[in-house]
Amino acid sequence: MKKNKKLVGPLLQLFFVDYLCSQRRASPETVSSYRDTWRLLLQYINDTHGVPPVSLTLDDLNASVILSFLDHLESGRKNSIKSRNVRLAAIRTFFRLVALNEPACVHQATSIIAIPTKRTSKRLIHFLSKEEINALIAAPDVVHLSGRRDHALLLTLYNSGARASEILSLRKSQIAFGSCNFLCLHGKGRKERTIPLWTNTASILQNWLKDAAHFQSDLVFMNANGQKLTRNGLNYILQGAVKRASQSCPSLRAKSVTPHVLRHTTATHLLQSGVDISVIALCESRHFFGQNLR
Repeated sequence: MKKNKKLVGPLLQLFFVDYLCSQRRASPETVSSYRDTWRLLLQYINDTHGVPPVSLTLDDLNASVILSFLDHLESGRKNSIKSRNVRLAAIRTFFRLVALNEPACVHQATSIIAIPTKRTSKRLIHFLSKEEINALIAAPDVVHLSGRRDHALLLTLYNSGARASEILSLRKSQIAFGSCNFLCLHGKGRKERTIPLWTNTASILQNWLKDAAHFQSDLVFMNANGQKLTRNGLNYILQGAVKRASQSCPSLRAKSVTPHVLRHTTATHLLQSGVDISVIALCESRHFFGQNLR
């Protein structure tokens, strides 16, 4: 007999609507990540235990079930340890709320919160040389509208050192053109930082925004339908540019290029240009008006 037949559904609604959005004011990226975690977990339990989400109770979510789900992520879905730990963090956060709202489940919640994260070795992140990044930025065919978008996107990524989530959600209202050209990025933990734009970047962005005016969207970079680009869409653009740039810069063929590699490249080039590392760290967190890499 089940000890606790409290349905999970109402608690999940409380978790997402009240706790994450109202109390913690979690970023849209965090909410989206937590949502994906629970979508995967609910699907897993439905497939392996035959319990549909509408019938799922807290008693169905014990530590052994959560551990088997985490193992499934690694072995079945081939997720990395880092991804496993991100999913575990989302589950732990939910059960902290459960412990506060369902005193009878404190022991169960504690056993799940106590599941340890897996240790993983930190890989050294490589960066691109100036020749490689220049070849990458120049790769899109600017004759076509999509090529002008890709060129502006890659140049802005390198200029700003923006995270993928920041560039994908960038809006026109976050860019200022004038005697001082800059953009304001909204990063992790709702931190904001202001990044100066090179003259060339500002000019390319202004031209792109004129081209994209017919989309009638506040987004700076969008897909062919005028909708927000996804991470997969960004990676598709980046890998296409890498493939084309590799023809003139063969060293790119041996490198794995991701948005985070471009971010690391920006920081490394700033360091090589003589910018103090403490100033670069400030760029990561709040406001930064640094040297021109061009």
